[in-house]
Amino acid sequence: MTAALQAEGLVKQFDMVTAVNGVNLTVGAGEIVGLLGANGAGKTTALRMLAGILTPTAGRVSVNGLDLHANPLAGKPHLGFLSGDTQLYQRLTPREVLRYFGRLYGMAADKLAGRIEELVVALEMAAFADRLCRTLSTGQKQRANIARAFLHQPDVLLLDEPTAALDVISGHFITEFIRRERSVGRAVLLSTHIMSEAEYLCDRIYLLHEGRITDEGTQVEILARAGCANLTEAFLQRARQRPELPVTTED
Repeated sequence: MTAALQAEGLVKQFDMVTAVNGVNLTVGAGEIVGLLGANGAGKTTALRMLAGILTPTAGRVSVNGLDLHANPLAGKPHLGFLSGDTQLYQRLTPREVLRYFGRLYGMAADKLAGRIEELVVALEMAAFADRLCRTLSTGQKQRANIARAFLHQPDVLLLDEPTAALDVISGHFITEFIRRERSVGRAVLLSTHIMSEAEYLCDRIYLLHEGRITDEGTQVEILARAGCANLTEAFLQRARQRPELPVTTED
C-alpha cells in the first residue's frame, strides 16, 4: 500500500503539557483510517501537526514522500483539512467562499467553476449555495466546509470530527460522501470520538489516549487483542492500562 500520509514519532509539548507523545501512523491511498479518542486525547493537536498548521516539538510528517515541515509549500497542496472549529466568511455565500479558496489554490478559472458546480451537486448545496453563510444551519455550514476542504481534490483528507453537532440525516450524508472519496483513491484520516462512526467507516483504526497510541489495526484485530465485543469496550480497556511510554523531546 502507498503511504500517502506518514507520521513518525510526533510529539507536541505546550509548556509542561505533552499533548501528543510519540505518535506513529500511516494512511494509504484509498483508505479511511480512524484516529479515535475521548475529548482531550490529543486528536486535534495531532491533526494540526499533520496538516502543517502546528510545528511538532519532535517527529516528522511526510505527504506523498515530501517532508511537510521542511517543504510546506510543496506538501500542503496535497492536503485537505477540515477542523472542528473551521469558520466560514459570514458575509460571503458558500459559492463565493469556494471561489475565493480556489483562487488561493491557484486553480484555473474554468476548472474552478466546474469543480464548484460539481461539489454543489454532490453535497446537495443548490438550495443554499448563494445565501450568505451567516444565514445557514449547522448542517449547511458543515457541507460548505467539506466542499472547501475537498475543493482542490487533494490526495489526503484530514477530517477532525466531521459529523460533530450534526443530526442523524446530515451526519449520514457526510459519512457517505467520505466513503465515495475513498472509492476514488483519496487517503482519509478521520478523527472522531464516536465509536459507531469508526466501525462503519474505517479500514484501520488508531486508539489515542492521553496523547499516546494505545493500539492500532483493523477493527477485527483490535477486538481480538482486547477480547472485547466492540470498540468502546476495547478503547476503555486500553485507556485503563495506560502504558508508560517514553516522552521524546528535542532541545
